Parts: sequence; C-alpha cells; structure tokens
Amino acid sequence: MPVTAIVGANWGDEGKGKITDALAGTSKYVVRFQGGSNAGHTIINEYGKIALHLLPSGVCRPGTVNVIGPGVAFHVGNFFAELDNLASKGVPEPDIRLSERAQLVLPHHILFDELEEERLGARQFGSTKRGIAPFYADKYLKLGVQVADLYDPDRLLERLETALESKNVLLPHLYGKPQLSAGELAEQLLRDADRLKRYVCNTTELLQQAWRQGESILVEGQLGALRDPDHGIYPYSTSSSTLAGFATVGAGLPPYAIDRVVAVTKAYSSCVGTGPFVTELHGEEAEELRKRGGDAGEYGVVTKRPRRVGTFDAVATRYGCMVQGATEVALTNLDVLGYLDEISFCTAYRTDAGETNVFPVNAKLEKAQPVLEKMPGWRTDISGVRSFGELPAEAQAYVLRLEQLIGVPVKQISVGPHRDQMFTR
Repeated sequence: MPVTAIVGANWGDEGKGKITDALAGTSKYVVRFQGGSNAGHTIINEYGKIALHLLPSGVCRPGTVNVIGPGVAFHVGNFFAELDNLASKGVPEPDIRLSERAQLVLPHHILFDELEEERLGARQFGSTKRGIAPFYADKYLKLGVQVADLYDPDRLLERLETALESKNVLLPHLYGKPQLSAGELAEQLLRDADRLKRYVCNTTELLQQAWRQGESILVEGQLGALRDPDHGIYPYSTSSSTLAGFATVGAGLPPYAIDRVVAVTKAYSSCVGTGPFVTELHGEEAEELRKRGGDAGEYGVVTKRPRRVGTFDAVATRYGCMVQGATEVALTNLDVLGYLDEISFCTAYRTDAGETNVFPVNAKLEKAQPVLEKMPGWRTDISGVRSFGELPAEAQAYVLRLEQLIGVPVKQISVGPHRDQMFTR
C-alpha cells in the first residue's frame, strides 16, 4: 500500500493536524519525520481540544502506531508533558515508538536560542525559542546526542563534553553567562532514560517492514513549504526540510514509497513569525479575520502570538504545492470566510520586473505587491455542509477558482474544526 504524506503548502498553521487526525482513522502508522516542539498541530475530537507539538497526530486513534522518526528534534521533557496532558483528558494510552537514532534537544540548545534572539534584538528571526536552530546546528556539526546514547553512560558523558566545549567558551565571553556542566546534564538525562526506554526501538526496521507488508502509513510534516530552508523564505525559515521529499529520509523509508502527497492550505492566508508576507492584512480588517479564524482565532499553538493574516495567496500556494509535489490539496477553514460580502485573493505579484505568478526569492519578494481578484461571498454559515454540492454556488465557485490558480485538485474541504466537518470532493 502506498505511503501518504500530509504537508503544508504555505507558512505552517494550515490545519495539517486535523487532516492527519481524520485520515489516521484508516492508517496503521502515523509518523513525524522532522522538526520538534517549535510548532503545533491542534486536533478536536471526543476528548476535547488537544494541542500537539511533538507527538504524531494519530495519538487519539485506537490501534494506530505513532512513530517519532530519526529526523525529529526530540525533547524529552516536552514528550512526557504531552503524554501527561493526553492522560488528563482521558485519552487512552497511545502506542508510541521513538527512533533510537533521533537526536535530543538539550537545555543548552534552548539557552543558546534565547540568548541569540536577545543578542540580535531588532534583527531576530522570530524564533519560538525551543532550541531548534542550535539543535540542527549541532546535528550537522556532529555534536548531537542520539536517543541511543542515553543507554551508554560513558558515551553520553563524552558526547556532552564534546558538545559543550566550544559553548563554554562562548557563554562567558559573548553572552556573559556561566559555563555548563556536562556531568550534571548527563545525570538528568540518565534519569529521563529510564522512563523513556519503553518507547525506544529501531523505527526504520519497523516502518520498512510495515511498508513491505502493505500497511497504511501516514507521514506528517511540520510547518509548511515556505518555511523550508532550501525552497522557502530563507532566512525566515525553519532549520529542517518541511517538504514531502524529505519525509522518507526523516522517517526511514525508501524514496519511492510515497505516491500520495496531500498539501494542506487555508482558504485565506495566515502566518506566525517574521518574513515577507505579500497578502498581509492590517487593522480592523485583519483583526476581524483573526478573531473568526479557526476554533479559537488565529493564534500560534506554541507561541500564542497573534498570527498575521491575509487574503489567499495563489502565487505562494501554487509554488508550495509544486515543491511539495502535491497530488491533491486539502482546503481548510472555508467556513471562516462566510461573513464577507466580497472575497479578495491574490493571483499574481507586481514586482520591479513586472507582473508575475512565479514565486520569487526573498530579495525580490520583500518588495512584491499583490495583484488582487474579487469574487462575491456567500454570506451564510456553511459549517453544517457535508458535500461539495451542498455548498452555496459562490463558495463552489471560489474553491474552483483557487483550484484553477494552483493547478492541483482540491480533494478535501474542511468547514469547521471537528472531524466530521470535512468532506471529500
């Protein structure tokens, strides 16, 4: 059976958690393949509203195996906090497997993330301060600590001493902070290791075998295509690839395993963090959309910061779908636009070189202006609609126009935050 990738077409916060939660009902495995606790997926079901940061979005589905792959930035404390939160809501204990090859987000990664944002001041990149950039810097400098290292005390201490060697030079001399002790950190990690051990396994073998046996597998991306460090709005990007093309690497599957890529996008635009955002709205117009957006408004799952909001950006979304290799699109939050008499959306950018529908590099993107098109709104509540044919004619026309502009079929449409408020077209 093919592997399905669920990924973001935009800046993140597109509603991937809901789509994954819905499709997980027919999947044996749900896999996180990159990123860490620096973003969140919100799902709403019979247990209430649940914000997930590190756990896969299949944790509320009985019988689903939830895998944290080797490409994930794993924070032990956040992992246990999320498990405790699930238990407090009455969610049955999920089946979770953690890759022995996943690497650990450590206290010094979070510390350096905070210190560097403070040092940069007005030039900062809007980090969530979860240690992600320092974590990936260490990973590619070969200074990382793998989960497997927790079960070899001598190796763990050696790895930590190596990782802290240069940092203990920077701390007093660049940041004016005291040095860190590898021994103290090792003691804490070894205590965590006992509780963690039951989840640790060779997830690559597990998933390879499941794939060969034809089991259904969902791989779940964090953030969106425009936050990818190679293809996104660098340097306002995250530190790991957000693309479906990386999913097989971060999960441990063959590169040809994925043949269905569901790119998720909202019926308007939203964004947490800094960086160019061509269709951004401001003032009362933005606040009204932000207030109505999602289940509790447009606010970051991790940061709680108000999300920047704007009209649908067909240029950015077409590009995001292209680099994701999208075979279909899931359109979320269509119901949110039901208050508008007229709906604007961006069909092209006006740049110094002229009008274009090609998504440019940041150097040109920062000066781009949106070319807007308008369509009549439907001015009614569509949250009870359960098929495309039941939508008002204006809503159908809007969906079809977006589909035409992005060049990928819109297959799933969400008209509310709950599982049953989604239908397939």
